Amino acid sequence: MISPLQRITIVVLFLGVMFAIFEFAGLRDHFSIGFLRQIILDNKISGLFIFILVFALGNLIQIPGWVFLAAAVLELGQTWGGIATYIAASISCVVSFLIIRFVGGNALRQLNNRIAVRTLRQLDANPIMSIILSRVLFQTLPALNYALAMSGIRFRHYLVGTLLGLPLPIALYCLFFDYLIKALQVI
Repeated sequence: MISPLQRITIVVLFLGVMFAIFEFAGLRDHFSIGFLRQIILDNKISGLFIFILVFALGNLIQIPGWVFLAAAVLELGQTWGGIATYIAASISCVVSFLIIRFVGGNALRQLNNRIAVRTLRQLDANPIMSIILSRVLFQTLPALNYALAMSGIRFRHYLVGTLLGLPLPIALYCLFFDYLIKALQVI
């Protein structure tokens, strides 16, 4: 039987290997606003699918979600960019959850640590609201996805909390980026 610390170590190693592969292959450099805009521009029909795939990979290798949102807003505009980002961010969070849950199980739930036990007790008391608030504050932060995946929380709570928690911060970022684009006359 694998201990919780061994599972967490496996997750860290998995993420480290993913990060190293993308870093040493030079692929991390491609996760830029310009590159993402070009993906959307060059692939009218399959662009959303590619955008989602790249967002999911980016989330696993610690690329901030705002990079994807900025690219989508620049290329598709405030409304469609926000919708594309919401879809991609939601799927990205689900992919991260499923992969990390598969690799790490519910390792945090099995830890014998006061802080972990107290945090998980609060999460268990109101899981959906906890995830909504976490998403509003931290959006698609990879570390949040990893922690929630290993927390033992039910997938349906994770999904509902994620779907309800992401719209507000994405809408606010869309307004901000749209304002910034107009103020700086980027397009």
